Amino acid sequence: MTTPHELLPRGGGTPLPQVDPLRLAAAAYLARYKDASRVHTESDLRAFLTWCAERDLDPLIARRPHIELYVRWMQEVRRFKPSTVSRRMSIVTGFYRTCVIDGVLEHSPADYVRRPNVPPESPTLGLTHLQLEALLTAARESTNGNDFALVCLLGLLGLRIFEATGADVEDLWEEHGHRVLRVRGKGGKVVLVPLPPAVARAVDRAVDGREHGPLLRSRRGGRMDRHAATRRLRQLRLAAVVRMPKIHPHMLRHTFVTTMLDAGVDLRDVQIAARHADPRTTMRYDRARNNLDRHPNYILAASWPPERDQLPRSGRSGGL
Repeated sequence: MTTPHELLPRGGGTPLPQVDPLRLAAAAYLARYKDASRVHTESDLRAFLTWCAERDLDPLIARRPHIELYVRWMQEVRRFKPSTVSRRMSIVTGFYRTCVIDGVLEHSPADYVRRPNVPPESPTLGLTHLQLEALLTAARESTNGNDFALVCLLGLLGLRIFEATGADVEDLWEEHGHRVLRVRGKGGKVVLVPLPPAVARAVDRAVDGREHGPLLRSRRGGRMDRHAATRRLRQLRLAAVVRMPKIHPHMLRHTFVTTMLDAGVDLRDVQIAARHADPRTTMRYDRARNNLDRHPNYILAASWPPERDQLPRSGRSGGL
C-alpha cells in the first residue's frame, strides 16, 4: 500500500498526475498512525480492500449491505474469532469515518454494521508458574544466547513482541545507578524499563560485547522479528521438561500480568507495569484468571500431561 510521502512527491515544477481517490483516502487514513500501529492498521485495511477487489467492488461506492457481507465472510468463511472480526471492523469503520471527514463520502456505510460480541475476558491463556520456570530453564540452557533474553524480556518484563525485537544495544544504559532499557511502545511512546539482575545478565549474554545493532538477533545475525521469535519459543517449548500448550509471544506477556495479579499486586500497579492505556484491558486478564481459578480441571486438561510419570518431581504434589 502506498505511503503518504509516496503519494505526494516533490513535483519539481512539473504538474503531478491525478492521484487515485481510493489510494489517497487509504493513505490519508494510514497517516493518522505511526510505527507498528500503522503496520497493523495497513494489514487489516489491505484485507478489506483485497476482499472488495476480488468482488469488483469499489470501496468508495460500497453500501451497508456490502460491509455486512464482509463481516459474514470473516465469520462464516474464514472462521475468524470475534475479537479478530471486531478489530478488523474497527479499521474499516475508521477508514470510512476519515473519508467522511475529508469530504470523500457524505456518510459512512459502516456506521450501523453489527459487530460480534467480544468476551470480556482475554482469550489468551497464560502459563502456570511451573511452566514459566521450565521455559526459563530451557532458554537458559539453550546454546542460542538470544533465547534466554527473549523469554526474560517477554515473561519477566512484560514487553510486547515488537518492543523486544525493536530494541537496540544503544538503548541500554544506567539511570540513577540502575540498568534500564529504553523501550518504544505503542504510539511511539518511549519509556525506561528497569532491568532486574537476572534479566540484565540475560541481556548481556545476548549482546555479547557488541556496542551497536539489534538487541535480539536471528540465526543469520540480523534483527529478530516476531515470526523468528515465535519459532524460537516453539523450539524452547519442545525442549522444556513440562508439557505446555502451543506458545506464542503474547502468551508470555499475559503470563507476566497474571503472575503479578496472583502475587496480590494492585490492579492499578499492574496496569502501570504493563503500560495499558485503558484499565479495562488489564481487567480482561484478571477476569480470565478468575475464570480459570474456578475451573482447575480445565487447566489440567489443557496444559498438563495426563501421565503421572511425565511430571517433574516438583509437580507431583497434586496442586498447581
